[in-house]
Amino acid sequence: MNNEYDSVNELIVEKLLTIVDSISDGVLAVDREMRVTFFNKAAETITGSRRDEVIGEQCWKVFRTNVCNKDCPLRQTFRTGEPVINKYVSSTHADGKQIPISVSTALLKDKNGNVIGGVETFRDLTQVEALRKILESDYTFFDMIGRSKPMQDLFTLLPTVAQSESTALIEGESGTGKELVAKAIHNLSPRRKRPIVIVNCGAIPDSLLESELFGYKAGAFTDAKRDKLGRFAIAEGGTIFLDEIGDISAALQVKLLRVLQDHVYEPLGSIKSEKADVRVIAATNKNLTKMMEEGDFRQDLYYRLNIVEINVPPLRERLSDIPLLIDHFIGKFNHLRNKDISGVTDSTINILMNHSYPGNVRELENIIEHAFVICPGGVIEPDHLPKYLREQQESTTVEIVETLSEMEALFLTAALKRNNWSRKDTARELKINPSTLFRKMKKLGITPP
Repeated sequence: MNNEYDSVNELIVEKLLTIVDSISDGVLAVDREMRVTFFNKAAETITGSRRDEVIGEQCWKVFRTNVCNKDCPLRQTFRTGEPVINKYVSSTHADGKQIPISVSTALLKDKNGNVIGGVETFRDLTQVEALRKILESDYTFFDMIGRSKPMQDLFTLLPTVAQSESTALIEGESGTGKELVAKAIHNLSPRRKRPIVIVNCGAIPDSLLESELFGYKAGAFTDAKRDKLGRFAIAEGGTIFLDEIGDISAALQVKLLRVLQDHVYEPLGSIKSEKADVRVIAATNKNLTKMMEEGDFRQDLYYRLNIVEINVPPLRERLSDIPLLIDHFIGKFNHLRNKDISGVTDSTINILMNHSYPGNVRELENIIEHAFVICPGGVIEPDHLPKYLREQQESTTVEIVETLSEMEALFLTAALKRNNWSRKDTARELKINPSTLFRKMKKLGITPP
């Protein structure tokens, strides 16, 4: 009877080993001393090491990841008793090539519940990383991220603007990324080998801003013991970016107008004009047209600055970019904080997609950074979000999409609204045939206003 029982057990074990050998994920088991006791075929492929060579070896000699020495997931599981799920690490193949992998761990116990070892499964993410880079190349432009039509239109416009020497005025709310736009223009321009100098006009007291921009000569005022170069001199041959241009005084507006008209300026305390071979890019979050009407901003300066007008859309007008931005910020903070957060839950994304973002992209980045402080690992839950978002969710009835049809209807309606209900433009944005779009609208009951 025992022989039959043992034979059945051997058959079951053999089948299980065959199954484990057939899966595409690597599987590695160790004993309490971290010696390898099992190594499947996928593990051989991913690591480049043969099974007969690694059995009995210390796992760190085989696996060779960037966390083996100080943050080994298996040791963490032995220490805490808790599994590690999908930790992103880098492993060194036997030929020396670095391979991105995700690792999960668990304890191995005997029938009495005693820990006899640990098991680690790992997945080769090389293809996933390749796809991610393709997506990034499609949707990333000089650190700006967006697949929405407004952002893709912006990405198309900037190379043309960059080749021009004309002044440009970037308009957009705070936190939309106006400085990134200015840097992109400079980096795409013939002036890219010269410096770009950034001046936040709203952060410098008006009494000091003139000397910051144009510099001064020794003796120009008390404590001016030596000459000082201004930002225009430092930017010579390159680009100067004047952020928050709407905050400069009327007197300084006159002097800036002269720079734009005649390409010369005078340092404080000097009677000699200096030439300015500098491209000027300005930005504002204020309504300069209204300021002109009220006499707070010079009309001639406005038209000198606004040779090329660039509008950076607020985040609430490009909601389809939010998942991309979340993924980008999670990757950024995983690297900076040495964490392994893999994403956000459905309920978290629901909250983030329904927020209006008065602080725009900068606010979303701060939200994700806050979540990284609170979230120990795994995925970001609603409880990890700032308090004001959670309270906003509790006080607002959020429509939950129950069916795929409803989700598709919302998606198509939003796309149509972005394109002023033009089926042709909407179909082009969505990369589908206009007749397909028409059939979907009819099926989903979407009627133009």
